[in-house]
Amino acid sequence: MYFLDLFCQPGEFKGLPYLQRQIFVLFIFMKFTCLSKGGGFHFPPCHVLNVCGFRILFDCPLDLSALTIFSPVPTGYRAVVDEKDSDCQPYSTLDSDCVTWKRQKIGKPLDANDLICAVPWYKIVKYLHLWNVSFIDVVLISSPMGMLGLPFLTRIKGFSAKIYATEVTARLGQLMMEDLVSMHMEFRQFYGPEGSTFPRWMEEEELDLRPSALREVVLGKDGAELGGWMPLYSAADVKHCLQKVQTLRYAEEVCYNGKLVIKAFSSGLEIGTCNWSINGPKRDIAFISSSIFVPAHAMSFDYHALQGKDIVLYSDLSSLDTMEGIEDGYSFLTTDSFSTLSWEESAQSLLNTSEHLEEREKLYYLCSCAADSLKASGSVLIPINRLGTFIQLLEQISASLESSSLKVPIYVISSVAEELLAYTNVIPEWLCKERQEKLFSGEPLFAHVELIKDNKLHVFPTVHSPKLLINWQEPCIVFCPHWCLRLGPVVHLLHRWSGDPNSLLVLESGHDAQLALLPFQPMEMKVLQCSFLSGIKLPKILPLLNVLQPKITLLPEDLRQKVRFTNVNPFSVFHYSENKTLIIPSLKDSSELEIATDLAFQFQWRNLKHENMNITRLKGELHVAHGKHWLHSGNKPSKSNSSKSRPLLHWGTPDLETLLSILSKMGINASVEQGVGVEGSKKACIVHVHDPKKALIEIGDTGTVISAVDENLASLIFEAMDSILDGI
Repeated sequence: MYFLDLFCQPGEFKGLPYLQRQIFVLFIFMKFTCLSKGGGFHFPPCHVLNVCGFRILFDCPLDLSALTIFSPVPTGYRAVVDEKDSDCQPYSTLDSDCVTWKRQKIGKPLDANDLICAVPWYKIVKYLHLWNVSFIDVVLISSPMGMLGLPFLTRIKGFSAKIYATEVTARLGQLMMEDLVSMHMEFRQFYGPEGSTFPRWMEEEELDLRPSALREVVLGKDGAELGGWMPLYSAADVKHCLQKVQTLRYAEEVCYNGKLVIKAFSSGLEIGTCNWSINGPKRDIAFISSSIFVPAHAMSFDYHALQGKDIVLYSDLSSLDTMEGIEDGYSFLTTDSFSTLSWEESAQSLLNTSEHLEEREKLYYLCSCAADSLKASGSVLIPINRLGTFIQLLEQISASLESSSLKVPIYVISSVAEELLAYTNVIPEWLCKERQEKLFSGEPLFAHVELIKDNKLHVFPTVHSPKLLINWQEPCIVFCPHWCLRLGPVVHLLHRWSGDPNSLLVLESGHDAQLALLPFQPMEMKVLQCSFLSGIKLPKILPLLNVLQPKITLLPEDLRQKVRFTNVNPFSVFHYSENKTLIIPSLKDSSELEIATDLAFQFQWRNLKHENMNITRLKGELHVAHGKHWLHSGNKPSKSNSSKSRPLLHWGTPDLETLLSILSKMGINASVEQGVGVEGSKKACIVHVHDPKKALIEIGDTGTVISAVDENLASLIFEAMDSILDGI
């Protein structure tokens, strides 16, 4: 709440007053910085937005694909083989023989011995470590994957930002972080406690001996990413982080600092994932993360809620990961091809079910490959950590087994699997309509409920669980983490089945499979790489923008050549790049101010002499809430605005001849002494008052000062100045 004197012009009761325009001039421009374009579903982009003087961070993910530079913990009989045949030992000394051996290997192809044998560190968003996180005001989390790096921020002293996420995203993100901490413990048990200093593998001399492919992962292409590596947070850090998160439901409104109204709307990518709407005094913003229009499990992409926003920040970069496979007909899209489409036609093109059918065909094919391996007495290992894909695969594979003569167990092995499966059955309002209809018809939301009841699906926390060892049968199907193939149950099972040509490993494409599988060579196990829909496909970008009708759109630089806009385009387009700040001008010249009726009746207009306008002075209390400004009379009694009230502020330079003439009419005798500055420039004018009493008027470039011994004489001189200058 503020107590201000404001100046208003007639006919502008809701316009921005003169003085208030000076207050808000710092917030006219919006700044947008892309910290990272990310890398697919598991590593979403990260951005910083500066709007209305507040700094907003969108998502804080981890680059878990970087874990492939580490060697997994040897398990079982493989540990004995690795100890005899491998030179990969925990760091102790860096002797000359070791250096010579490593220098000989720099130019050779990668093998398992090149991987780092140490407790892994984890890589946060590049360039984020270069920012002072204490200056971040708000963090908006769009997905559970965008939450995995958050404990690194919340444990920093001075970090005080408000964190917003949907209820489901916060819960799923918590389970993912707890599972990550649990899997990481295996490294600590094997290598012992971590030291307090940087690990040996991060030293410059050691990195120089590493193959270039591994050095690039550690340092980045520009060599600036070494500072982004950190030791993993603890379970206590995760708990502390969750205490700082304020959870929201879809379309629930939250107001930050009275100025920004923030809402989350379904993106359709996963259960609980969202896009963001930010309404401020000068602009309304829509932030679009990776989205799917017609998902098979989550609530659909609610793009209608983002219509009519001034600015669209387009952060769905999933189409960049699949550009190489796009047909030529989709390679270059222009607004000409969509300019003739009506709003209804554009909206209809977004909701076609071809993508949905395409994803189903992928699942059918995957199930057929799994069935072939099972028939050959091989097992199937599926380290896919997408919740929606996992649920659909589970349903499809169980249905496929039911229709065949195959009777094999299905295992889900994860420290959080039981909680995760139970949680998906109590959140029907976050699911698609088809799933919600099952609830009303009395059916389970997902098939795993019946599968567990019928002992067809078995859930265990670890591969060493006594109940699992008793229940274990092969061939079998196993769902388990982690997709990077460096930690979790998948490491144990890969060591067991990597030499079986009848077994099948299902991986998600988009990652370096050759590097991921390096520790398990020679690999005789069959490997099937699948790509799943991770966002808006390239041909749908323009129809979506045609439906949203923003005034300004921000797109990644990589899309400049793929999506071309013509001069007749109805909105402006800006392209952003990593680690470059983009300045977006304001679309509004002023902010609206609602003035109470009792204050409006106190207006007493004064005509400005040198400008064609009227102006009045007003006193009240300024309230800012939900992005709007109100002016009330307040508790303090205001003095009556009589016609005799003196102006408090004047501006301009008085005309000396006019001043002397007015003073003469008042019976005041005065003369002018012209001051001279450097090189003849005018410095100041001094008006000497001789009669009736002595007084002095100093007229300078920045102000005018009246000095008089007699108060009545000073008042007369002030009235003379008031009649010449504009004031209020």
